[in-house]
Amino acid sequence: MTERKSIVFFHPDLGIGGAERLIIDAAVGLQELGHRITIFTSHRDTAHCFDEARDGTLDVRVRGGFLIPATLFGRFKILLTILRHYHLLFTVALNGELAALKPTAFFVDQLSAGIPFLRYRFPDTRILFYCHFPDLLLVKQRQRWVTRIWRLPFDAVEGWSMQGADRVVVNSEFTKGVVEGVWKGVGGKRGVGVVYPCVATKSVKGGEGEGAGHKALSEKELWGGKKVILSINRFEKKKDVGLAIKAFAGLSTNERRETRLVIAGGYDSRVSENVSYHNELLLLAESLKLTTATAKNIISALSIPDEIDVLFLLSIPSQLKSMLLNAAKLLIYTPSNEHFGIVPLEAMLAEVPVLAANSGGPLETVVDSKTGWLRDPEKVGDWTEVMRQVLHGALPGQLRKMGTAGRERVEAEFSESKMAQKLDQELEDMVSNPRVKALEIQDILLIVGIFGLWIVVMVSLLRGPLVAAAAASRNAAWSQQV
Repeated sequence: MTERKSIVFFHPDLGIGGAERLIIDAAVGLQELGHRITIFTSHRDTAHCFDEARDGTLDVRVRGGFLIPATLFGRFKILLTILRHYHLLFTVALNGELAALKPTAFFVDQLSAGIPFLRYRFPDTRILFYCHFPDLLLVKQRQRWVTRIWRLPFDAVEGWSMQGADRVVVNSEFTKGVVEGVWKGVGGKRGVGVVYPCVATKSVKGGEGEGAGHKALSEKELWGGKKVILSINRFEKKKDVGLAIKAFAGLSTNERRETRLVIAGGYDSRVSENVSYHNELLLLAESLKLTTATAKNIISALSIPDEIDVLFLLSIPSQLKSMLLNAAKLLIYTPSNEHFGIVPLEAMLAEVPVLAANSGGPLETVVDSKTGWLRDPEKVGDWTEVMRQVLHGALPGQLRKMGTAGRERVEAEFSESKMAQKLDQELEDMVSNPRVKALEIQDILLIVGIFGLWIVVMVSLLRGPLVAAAAASRNAAWSQQV
């Protein structure tokens, strides 16, 4: 293990999401390696966060943010998020709380805007920035030109401030390629590193955790032994869940007998896209002559009639998710160019083969024909053929072998300890190297000052000739009038 460090995390909103899960896993893993961990955040709702963020496992401190709202009439989120972040930084820096921790390294994610201030205030403390995906690209997916214009200065700040990190790491080789393509030279001479997110392998091995209680679940306990093809994704159009429905509809009526496609995932009735996309998927399934039903809890899900072909499960609880994974024959993962994708790993850990798009993160997690299949999302028939093979072609022994290979791959490459060790080494290398050179705040102030002085001098020098020229012009005009 490397030398014990004081590592301070900064995360805008410690809620429940993929980014938050990664931060919690990283913090817990580094803490178990002997480092002192402190997490600062502008917001944490104890009723809506991961257990480790509220049960004392981690030292989580909520600072700043109370003067500045998260949004103003539902708008200006990025501006107010940055202001809340700086409120947090000013609070802990000026009251001495941050200095008292004697930080060896800062771990920053999602929001890079505060990096220049941290460099200025703590010149001897190295900064690691974990980039989940360039925010400017996420915003550019929107079509409104007003939004793009509004975001221009924030996009510029994102790129400039990230250059100040002593080490930049991302969640996949795919994201690395995107980041290096957007910001040339980011990461300095060392470039951009890759640290994969993890899944909870310890709870599976130890017989604890959300899935362990159902590990021995037999298929007969779900819908009378129907074969389950499972899709887990948020109800968002970019997830292309319709591909799973189209591929399933490609099976004949006989091939679909005693089989059910279950589409589960994050759903919030307050989010218009979730509502509209669910309705769109319902219409798609019905247009393909598939019977559908929607459930929101375990009781209603387990009481679905036998004749239902496609079952939609909205915002499934962890218990039902574990039951589904342990009963599924196949996990369908439809998004193209996904940044990473944690769901395929969860399925592989449960020894479920995965069928995923042959782009983005799954290229790094799913091994084609060994732990699952990678197929072109434009070729729906290929997805149907894999479903057919799993349901009626492959021998049980072949699927078990594939499931075992998937679990072994996850435990070897995507475990909590693997991620912690990788981060530990990244931090050790970072603090052992000189600070990355970047345009500092004081440099910018100096440039602005020099530019302002240049403008004053030029105006002063030109003032005389301009005044004289204007006077001459007036005199000439007056003479013509006379």
